Amino acid sequence: MIDPALPPVPAASGPARDPAAAPAATSAARPGAPKPAARPAVGWREWVALPELPADPRQAADPLSSPLLKAKVDTGARTSSVHAFDVEIFERDGVDLVRFTLHPRQKSSKRSVLCEAELLGVREVKSSNGVIQERPVILTHAVVCGKRFPLELTLANRDAMGFRMLLGREALRGRFVVDPAQSYLGGRRPR
Repeated sequence: MIDPALPPVPAASGPARDPAAAPAATSAARPGAPKPAARPAVGWREWVALPELPADPRQAADPLSSPLLKAKVDTGARTSSVHAFDVEIFERDGVDLVRFTLHPRQKSSKRSVLCEAELLGVREVKSSNGVIQERPVILTHAVVCGKRFPLELTLANRDAMGFRMLLGREALRGRFVVDPAQSYLGGRRPR
């Protein structure tokens, strides 16, 4: 019901618009509003470096030995996951840790990287086939398209999956935009 005490709204001078339609987009931002920072784009698959993970100090000192994994960028998955096996949870000096092994190369078990990280916890995660699994969770840093950021990773056996690593929504949110028509926007893996 229209309140008769309200003054009438003047007619627009341009073409008539449906009042139920979304507001017209404008190219000008609100005066004084900060411009949003441009976020780099990632493709549907990217190379991801995990420089903090090698347990062997000789591996950690050599940036080329850092695990570099082909990851599927998956906005349908909340958390990120990495293929890990020989997972062992243990305590050292009152701190819960997890030791595990990675095969960084897709479809290859020739190279193994022994990793160790502080255990953030154990979380129930629903896998892609709908099965709920308890998985160890670690916090590490990742480098994607030259951008370094903290990353929560669940450790799972992804041997039967197409990619050794899955980069989920939480890793992408506020950092990247996803272009599903592109791959390796951060560059191809050095051979």
